[in-house]
Amino acid sequence: MSDLVATWQVALADRVHEVRFEHGTTTGRRVILVDNQEVLKKPWMFRLVGRESFNVGSKKATIHIEAVSGFQYEYTLEVDGKSLKKFVENRKKTAKVWTLLLDGEETRIVLEKDTMEVWVNGSVVETAGEFVDDGTETHFSLGRHNCCVKAVTTGKKRDGILHCLLIDDNEIPETSE
Repeated sequence: MSDLVATWQVALADRVHEVRFEHGTTTGRRVILVDNQEVLKKPWMFRLVGRESFNVGSKKATIHIEAVSGFQYEYTLEVDGKSLKKFVENRKKTAKVWTLLLDGEETRIVLEKDTMEVWVNGSVVETAGEFVDDGTETHFSLGRHNCCVKAVTTGKKRDGILHCLLIDDNEIPETSE
């Protein structure tokens, strides 16, 4: 019997990972699954509260188990030492994500702004960067398609740098994860 009590989605450069947590509130049993793979299993525990640490992709994660009242519990997920909400807010500042149908295949492209790495469907692709009059362009290929991430300054400190993805000279709208 499954004691599934929480499910979270964690978007990283390689993909969106699913974390599932099972907690037996009478036995203390704990099971953590990441992308349907069991990463932690404790069949019996005397302490019903506490924390469990594990990896989600390349990131460290921790599930906190706290008693709310009686036999009710609250489960929170931390990624890289931040609450999931804070981690997601930070990811929005450090990464740009585009998802599209390309040649009939669902394609996920991620730009890691701090390293300027481009990930396509979970793998880093080879890129060539160049300076242009209004910013930079990072070029790469996907099959027979020419792709480019343009980085253009807005001239406004608050707005910073805008990034857009062009595939065969067509702008692709950004995805919110």
